Amino acid sequence: MPIPEDVTGDEIDKDVRQELQSLPKTLADDVARNLVMVARLLDEDPEGAYAYSRIALRLASRVAAVREAAGFAAYANQKYGEALAEFRAAKRMTGNIDLWPVMADCERGLGRPEKALDMAGAPEVHKLDKAGQVEMRLVAAGARRDMGQLDAAIVTLQSPELAANSVQPWTARLRYAYADALLAAGRESEAREWFAKAVEADRDGSTDASDRLAELDGVEFMDALAEDDDEGQDASSEEKD
Repeated sequence: MPIPEDVTGDEIDKDVRQELQSLPKTLADDVARNLVMVARLLDEDPEGAYAYSRIALRLASRVAAVREAAGFAAYANQKYGEALAEFRAAKRMTGNIDLWPVMADCERGLGRPEKALDMAGAPEVHKLDKAGQVEMRLVAAGARRDMGQLDAAIVTLQSPELAANSVQPWTARLRYAYADALLAAGRESEAREWFAKAVEADRDGSTDASDRLAELDGVEFMDALAEDDDEGQDASSEEKD
């Protein structure tokens, strides 16, 4: 697949670059450029990211960073079995447990919420940093909801991190998940309060909390383009008459 000329491979994280030093330089550069494309396309074009990840995987399957990138590309395309296999491979190579929450979420994607809950209670969780532990809590709550256990999902999300006033990278998503669970349980007034709190914390627009809040408040958004089209059609009809 073509790679834009402005992509040199130097854009990758220095730790990944260090991993690639085990490869011949030309090969390392090729792998690096493909990994840059995976990262660049992952959110907006997951299929494209997946294609580049497969190239990187074919070139350097024994590099943990490549297996991890392939895992995230597969995960973004809902290829959960493939993603889980890649994450497990990366974990075996490095011994790093940072991927534990997303591995558990793959189990959810494969229709195995009970397995995800088992992973949420495993000793590995205690080795995660704060962000990883919050992510694991979100996955566990999602697994509870998969199993129809709404009240248990709500309780799972209740934590010091949820109650904290300080805003952390995970705050908006945690508050959003809590609000969504409350709404699913029919606790609309509480859900509205937490959607509002999610909006306060969502500084980069990572959730649609503002839309959900507006929906609860009965606010309807007009499609300006559609309105202009309607006016244009009305004008055309008048001219014909």
